[in-house]
Amino acid sequence: MIYAFDDFIPVVHETAFVHPQAAVTGNVVIGRDVYVGPGAAIRGDWGGIVIEDGCNVQENCTIHMFPGVVVTLETGAHIGHGAIVHGAHIGANTLVGMNAVIMDNVVVGSGCIVGALCFVPTDMIIPDRKVVVGNPAKIVKDVSDEMLAWKSDGTALYQQLPAAMRASWRPVEPLRDIPADRPTQSAMLKNWKDTQRTRTETR
Repeated sequence: MIYAFDDFIPVVHETAFVHPQAAVTGNVVIGRDVYVGPGAAIRGDWGGIVIEDGCNVQENCTIHMFPGVVVTLETGAHIGHGAIVHGAHIGANTLVGMNAVIMDNVVVGSGCIVGALCFVPTDMIIPDRKVVVGNPAKIVKDVSDEMLAWKSDGTALYQQLPAAMRASWRPVEPLRDIPADRPTQSAMLKNWKDTQRTRTETR
């Protein structure tokens, strides 16, 4: 659902897909090929939210701020299931893991990976290409070229998802039995452990 607030109407690029069970309110700008999943709450009521091209905001994420703040997700930012971004700035091609919490005035650099369940406290500055984990968050190492490539491949799938959703997504009644000709889904992306195992085997 898209809601006006205080005369601000969200701006959503025609190539983006915002799930009808998401709530986008007020001073929000959503760019090209952005995916917003069901249950996401993107609240531009007290301040602004800019979600640049190629980002994804997955199921049950919350993006909000204190009054007067603009939250920005730079190009290709990847916000995992259930994460909260409150008054922060997320750099380009950065991954925020599932159920992570990014607090006010945090700046996360480009190409970072913030681990699942991580708590990034107010005012923390994270340089480009760092791996951040824990509660409270700690920088533990650099993001390798391999890690960044794996993250970028995953984000690329989400960048293709809006068009796929428009082409084939629709509400239906459930089947009661499994049809004999039910197709098999192909694996589109290996998980990180499988990627490392393949790399080791090919050395």
